[in-house]
Amino acid sequence: MTLPFIVFFVCAILAVVGALTLILAREPIHSALALVLVMVSLAVLYLLLGAEFIAAVQIIVYAGAVMVLFVFVIMLLNAGVEERTDYSKLAKYAGLPLGIFLLLALAYWMFDSFIGKQIANGVGGTNASVSTRELSAQLFQKYLFPFEATSILILIAILGALVLAKKDE
Repeated sequence: MTLPFIVFFVCAILAVVGALTLILAREPIHSALALVLVMVSLAVLYLLLGAEFIAAVQIIVYAGAVMVLFVFVIMLLNAGVEERTDYSKLAKYAGLPLGIFLLLALAYWMFDSFIGKQIANGVGGTNASVSTRELSAQLFQKYLFPFEATSILILIAILGALVLAKKDE
C-alpha cells in the first residue's frame, strides 16, 4: 500500500463521518463544524488528484468564507438544540426507497451516457494542464463581472440575515 492510497482512504472515511455527523448532529454549530471537516477532507482528495487550484479554493472559499458566514448566522440567530419532530410520515416511509431509486437512476444514466462510456473505456478527456496563473487571469479578466456580482449577492444575504435576526425593541 502506498501513501496516497492510505491518505485517500483516511480522507474518504473522514468525509463520510463528517457528512453523517452533519446530518445527525442536534446542534447547528456542530453541523457547521462537521461541514468544515468534510470540506477539508475533500480538499485533500483534490490534492491527491493533482488539482491544486480546486483544493485551494475548497479551503479558502468553502471551509473559510462560507463556513464563517454559516457560523456567524448560527450565532446571530442564537440557534439552540434542534427540536426533533415526527410530522412527516411520507418522508419516513417513502424516503429510503425513493433515495435508492434516485441513486440507481443516476448510476444508469452515468453508465449509459456517451461520456460515461468514454470514461469506462479510458478514452476521452484531455491531459492538458492549466496553471493557477491562467485560471486567475481568466477569473479576474474575462469573468470579473460574475465574480463581483457573486460577492454583492453574498453581502446582500448577510444584510438580510442581520435584518431577520434583529430583535424587536
